[in-house]
Amino acid sequence: MEPNDYEIRHNTFLRENGAGCALFLKRDETFPLAEPGPVALYGSGARRTIKGGTGSGEVNSRFSVSVEEGLINAGFTITTTKWLDEYDAVRERAYEEFVKKVRKDARKHHVLAIVEGMGRVMPEPAYALPISGVGETAIYVLSRISGEGSDRAPVDGDIKLTPTEIRDILIANLKYQNFMLVLNTGGPVDLTPVINDVENILVLSQLGVETGDILADIVLGKSDPSGKLTTTWTKWEDYPKIGGFGDKNDTKYEEGIYVGYRYFDSLFVTPLFPFGFGLSYTDFVLSEPSASVDGSKVTVKVNVSNTGRFPGREVVQVYLSAPRGRLDKPYQDLCAFVKTPPLSAGAMRAVSLSFNLSDMASYDTENSRWILEAGDYIVRVGDSSANTLPAAVLHLEEDVITLVTRACFGESGFTDYESLRIDREEDLEGVERLTIDPKAFQTKEVVYDTEPEIAEEIAKLSDEQLAAFGIGEYGKGGLIGSVIGEASVHVAGAAGETTNILEKQGYPVLVMSDGPAGLRISREYYIDAEGKCHSIGETFPATMMDFMPKALLFITDRMAKKQQEQIVGPIHEQYATAIPIGTAIAQSFDLDFAKKCGDIVGSEMELFGVDLWLAPALNIHRSILCGRNFEYYSEDPIVSGLFAAAVTKGVQSHPGRGVTIKHYAANNQETNRYNSNSRVSERAMREIYLKGFGICVRESQPKTVMTSYNLLNGTHTAERRDLIEDVLRAEFGFKGVVMTDWVVNGGTMDKSSKYPAPTPYKVAAAGNDLYMPGSKKDYESLLKALREGKISRKQLEINASRVYRLACEMKAAQPAPAETASE
Repeated sequence: MEPNDYEIRHNTFLRENGAGCALFLKRDETFPLAEPGPVALYGSGARRTIKGGTGSGEVNSRFSVSVEEGLINAGFTITTTKWLDEYDAVRERAYEEFVKKVRKDARKHHVLAIVEGMGRVMPEPAYALPISGVGETAIYVLSRISGEGSDRAPVDGDIKLTPTEIRDILIANLKYQNFMLVLNTGGPVDLTPVINDVENILVLSQLGVETGDILADIVLGKSDPSGKLTTTWTKWEDYPKIGGFGDKNDTKYEEGIYVGYRYFDSLFVTPLFPFGFGLSYTDFVLSEPSASVDGSKVTVKVNVSNTGRFPGREVVQVYLSAPRGRLDKPYQDLCAFVKTPPLSAGAMRAVSLSFNLSDMASYDTENSRWILEAGDYIVRVGDSSANTLPAAVLHLEEDVITLVTRACFGESGFTDYESLRIDREEDLEGVERLTIDPKAFQTKEVVYDTEPEIAEEIAKLSDEQLAAFGIGEYGKGGLIGSVIGEASVHVAGAAGETTNILEKQGYPVLVMSDGPAGLRISREYYIDAEGKCHSIGETFPATMMDFMPKALLFITDRMAKKQQEQIVGPIHEQYATAIPIGTAIAQSFDLDFAKKCGDIVGSEMELFGVDLWLAPALNIHRSILCGRNFEYYSEDPIVSGLFAAAVTKGVQSHPGRGVTIKHYAANNQETNRYNSNSRVSERAMREIYLKGFGICVRESQPKTVMTSYNLLNGTHTAERRDLIEDVLRAEFGFKGVVMTDWVVNGGTMDKSSKYPAPTPYKVAAAGNDLYMPGSKKDYESLLKALREGKISRKQLEINASRVYRLACEMKAAQPAPAETASE
């Protein structure tokens, strides 16, 4: 069937603007091409182009455009169809062996293959296919996919290139007059073996449904790639090895605040491509930087000139180097950025951007306070973390305390790494010196332990009803339905709902859909005689189907046939738009674009009756090995927080629709994700891993927050009252509902884990309002704890009141169905 009007509008917007997420790592004058013609197309992503990652990031869109399709649509003639066909055959055989290995590993580990295979990615296979396509132009598309449930590895076919890929890229680079290496990846790959030879390298990323068409537009110069890296790209050996990663039980964040560019810049390690770097088809020069101060607000101005041959956009970035006092500090921190409007060749524009100096304070763990230490603060402006000009020196005569807090999170068990920073020698003569008045700052103290009001409608509930309010609606779907996104009776394929036991008495139900690259709901559904929605066809994510037990496949097939016999009435469609992955959205450095992506999701939530989108996800790119980094925005907390806020504003511009920012917090690996313990210092937590959440809450007030699976210093984040009540609610000012991530199988997939699973009553006692997705066992456990006095009725009433009030508020704000039917 043809796409609906909303699909056409959304896809058109993404195609017209998606190139802003892409960037060149290297380029010469070879591209753009003047017109389409013959093109030799190679690589794993040429035909099997990846629009996004696996797991919760999968979206059931009507279609997605591959690179091969996009080039054909643009008028190119593919001269390597035989190569692509033969590659498909090689890959199919390799995948069959991969599935066998996963099943064998599952038997060895005594788990289901579907659990063993979650997030597992087949390494790129070896093959010997001739590079023989005719023509002067060739494009090699290198793809990598990762996802929920498994981390990446520094091996050939994942972080590193395979010998086959290296050979073919270098041969094609020599053979063809016009050659471009395109990276259809969700994160960094080590390009060391080809970086010195290939002159045109494009980070295309994974841009959703229109990925192939967007590349074709870039190749022809119809669109300009104007993005910047939000994570440092370099050779594997240069990434920091200070902290641990991937330990099954305890992962030590010993690097402290030295994450990403803070490490590289402070230790004089020169990466291949620094944070904030990116080339477009044109060139820019920044000149005449200056700064001014108004109280604690700092405003930076700089002239941006387009010195190249094409129109384009530049990203101006402001960094701050703080004085090294009693507290150790990195060389610099990003404090502001802005993307210019399109500038024609030869044009110049004055750009102004501001930040509040109090937002750049450091956390003094010893005294539980945020502090600006006395000394000189150097304001820098540039086009990447490695290429800046000093704009001003700000002098602060005495220490300033900006916020007084309380100690949280317990002990990490180690002392954070300190860089013993040696400042670069630089000539600051002629750079304007400005004095900051300490009296311009106000010291604030957080008010903790406030008493929330209990709703009358909740106070009158029975113990049984009250316990049900703290657990997601599990219905008849049980565990497996909740895991696969079939736990809703209101929207087919939705991830979950709040309890519906009192829906007929006027207590609203909130429907939740997974994300974060669009809504993950079923493509087709029917409505039974009781008004319940049922998915038609597969409800498992496509990447999980191959690992299902044969018996379950047989049962599923029988159920599908029986379902076909039971369908009465019309079959309904609900195709969702796959937007770019989180990292790609942030690479745009365009907050308006991010807001529009959120607007696309919000409009489809209205169409399909979804109340809460389980996104955006804004965990930090602590290590390039994290399998879910593609969902997340950046290694920098300000970038992460501002983009999460922009997406949130876009979604929540639709009355009665809300987001669920996640995963709160220190969720930076997929290995044993249900019960791994992140050991992190309080300073690193506050300055790196929580800062983005605070920005997002203050900027956009998301409706809900999801805690993470992992433990933090020995206690599950879902059970940490200091994390939820003290920091999130009291310090950040969050006003909404907190829920757990989808706790399945009693909260563990690995019975040999060192740490226990979360407990429903401990979760509720921490101020975590909803235990999701919910099961009968969870409900009975919470009710039993209430009766035994392990948790007070008052706490359950407080939690339920927040859920009830939010549901009432959102449902009251939603327009009548007729008002959204035009979409």
